[in-house]
Amino acid sequence: MNVNWKGLLPIHGEIIVIEDDPTLRSLMEDIVAEIGAKVVAFDTADDALTYLLEAHDQCRLVIADHGVPGQIQGTEFIEMVRGRWPSIAAILTSGYQIDPVTVPPAAIYLHKPWSLDDLVIAVASLLQPNHPIRKI
Repeated sequence: MNVNWKGLLPIHGEIIVIEDDPTLRSLMEDIVAEIGAKVVAFDTADDALTYLLEAHDQCRLVIADHGVPGQIQGTEFIEMVRGRWPSIAAILTSGYQIDPVTVPPAAIYLHKPWSLDDLVIAVASLLQPNHPIRKI
């Protein structure tokens, strides 16, 4: 895999990925690592929330699939994170069509199947909003 974008700044801190599909989770981990971030991945939002409660100070961004197993769905997880840690940015993904009014404010929604470029653009727009990137 090769992320061909110019202008990506170093990412300090962690990006949390929540995805129950092991193949897609692994792909997301690879993309996040390739753009230079430390990734911590979970298959449930419940486990990710437990982790954040213990180690939230390193988290810069959460990428959460809406339909994951457990008590907490992706949208709820993002709302909880934004309520408690407003500096943590969020991307919501789903293979189901989600009503835009239910997407938490300031979160970016990526409908599956999203592309590698879609994910990189979303991450960059949240973590470096005043520093544009361009495809090379």
